[in-house]
Amino acid sequence: MRVAVDIGGTFTDGVATLSPEGRIWVAKSPTTPDDPGQAVSTVIMELLSQASESLGVAQVPMREVVHGTTLITNTLIERKGVETALVTTKGMRDALDIGREWRYDIYDLDIELPKPLISPDHRVELDERLNARGEVLTEITDAKLDAVVQAISDLKVTSVAVSLLHSYVNPAHEQRVKEHLERKLPGVAISLSSDLAREIKEYERTSTVAANAYVKPIVAEYLKELDARILSIQEHVPLRVMVSSGGFSSAESGAHSPILLLESGPAAGVLSALNTARQHGIDQVLAFDMGGTTAKACVAVGGEPPIAHHFECARVERFKRGSGLPILIPSIELIEIGAGGGSIAHRNRIGLLNIGPESSGSLPGPACYGRGGTNPTVTDADLLLGYLNADRFLGGEMKLAVDEATAAMQRLADELEVSLVNAAFGICNIVNENMASAARIHIAENGYDPRDFSMVATGGAGPVHAVEVARKLRIPRVFVPIAAGAGSCLGMLSAPARIDRSWSNPQLIDEVAWDDVASNLTSLRTEAEAELKAAGATDVEWTIGAEMRYYGQGAELSINIPYEAISSSTRQRLLGEFERQYKLLYGRLVPEAAPQVITWRLVGRAPTKVHHFQWGDDRVKSSVTPTESRSIYLPLRKAYGEVDVYDRYSLPAGTVLSGPLILEERESTIVVGVSSEVSILPDLTVSISIREFD
Repeated sequence: MRVAVDIGGTFTDGVATLSPEGRIWVAKSPTTPDDPGQAVSTVIMELLSQASESLGVAQVPMREVVHGTTLITNTLIERKGVETALVTTKGMRDALDIGREWRYDIYDLDIELPKPLISPDHRVELDERLNARGEVLTEITDAKLDAVVQAISDLKVTSVAVSLLHSYVNPAHEQRVKEHLERKLPGVAISLSSDLAREIKEYERTSTVAANAYVKPIVAEYLKELDARILSIQEHVPLRVMVSSGGFSSAESGAHSPILLLESGPAAGVLSALNTARQHGIDQVLAFDMGGTTAKACVAVGGEPPIAHHFECARVERFKRGSGLPILIPSIELIEIGAGGGSIAHRNRIGLLNIGPESSGSLPGPACYGRGGTNPTVTDADLLLGYLNADRFLGGEMKLAVDEATAAMQRLADELEVSLVNAAFGICNIVNENMASAARIHIAENGYDPRDFSMVATGGAGPVHAVEVARKLRIPRVFVPIAAGAGSCLGMLSAPARIDRSWSNPQLIDEVAWDDVASNLTSLRTEAEAELKAAGATDVEWTIGAEMRYYGQGAELSINIPYEAISSSTRQRLLGEFERQYKLLYGRLVPEAAPQVITWRLVGRAPTKVHHFQWGDDRVKSSVTPTESRSIYLPLRKAYGEVDVYDRYSLPAGTVLSGPLILEERESTIVVGVSSEVSILPDLTVSISIREFD
């Protein structure tokens, strides 16, 4: 049995699957921020109990545990990492402060720029230098290294980031610094930029290694403790970690390069959506995942998620590009399109209703959780609009406090001088409109029309809001897979083992030294094969990638071709794919311009498979009778109306219903507030065809 556990801002989700049948069991527990591993242990024990009861055995052996976490993201946002030093080339000490010297909002007179993770007094300069070809201009000596050791020792740090100029071409100087520091300062964690991001752009590369060093000791200790917890439950169960690029790796790799785990949970949600899309022959999909803290979306075409190699974290302004810390790691291209269920609604300084970015988290949580929260949240609004059942939240295990939600919402309504209903609907409508607007722009930027897409909704709050967001986008069809509330975990169980490697060496394509490229790729593949073997991968597919542009341009296109023996004939394949993508994106080629390769990439991963899941317990019934009727707020009618409420898993495959209606399950609730055809597909995925858009 394989187990996947995802720690979110509000809940920790877990799914266990039994191969080869694909039977699954789901568990959910409030996240324990002070000790995240506690919730993980609770969820794993609950999954084992469910599986043992269903199978009638004393114990079900686990084959592996795959884990995704927001620990890295939260540590960076909250600035709760360890004391960290930076070793950098003489003259480059202020690179983190200088950044790109541009303003993310040119009209904001009080603009706040992202503060570097490592302060200037914790940056140590080393008198060394390579040129852009990796040739040594200034040698490193033992005396220089001893001076660096003394400076770091005086700072009393527990982690060190090393980022030397042009180490992406030649990592020898960084490696020598590491060897010296490990010898002289045992116990201090060392992170090299050439291990994490062998790419040009000094500021971004230094920011990446600084972030890795900032969280490395914390993540290493966390994974060590988590491994021990799993060992105490069952022996000889390997721990795998989900990485941002949509695969998983070994826990050892995650402890060494924790920054690669930064977007692990949201990335898994996309994989779950794509698995559903493949099952039902959907080529263009908008993956929509909404949890307790944020909502994210991904535009995927052709069954594969788009991979970005440059993104931001810990933004000063949540939805403003350029306001965060740049990170150079491969990651599924996600956009944060809105707030989550726990996001707090408030009256802003000019008297308007705003939602987020502050979240109530799991403690105290929304007001309706009855744990001391006093601020109204999106979940409180959903409850008061009738979308959630106060008595059946988490299958009845958790009762929602309607009175406390009402009191919190009434205070906000009084501040806004509106009715309680208008305040609650205003929260939902603003959240839905913001998400639709952000997704619309993202789809358009990729050259597509949202009306050609289908949406797949996951996350605890995703199915509650998905139909209304799709309606605003005029997306005609919404799919909600089984166990959608734990969709990230299903994505982890669908994820292949994967590893990404890269190195920059800007050259015109007509001047590329193909023998050097072949040698580098062979070296990287040998290194990557060892990590993939540690992650349990046996059959591996390899892809060669290149970041290309015309000489003189500032933006690159990502080009991918199947792995092959590198020779001068590779030039034509790369050039042909570059020109095809360039013309698709910009409509034309640039006459007489010289194509240039900036960065080479190597990707190795296990083959993509379609995973079929079915419930392992007896929750599936065969009854098309509503459990009740309930008054919910209908957005197009701007009024409450009675709708039928069904237990989702009482509906057999082939059932066709007409919305508006509500489908309830333990982990989430599907809200269909407009005229729609709701069908139960053979794998119990819910298909919603929207008939009413205005």
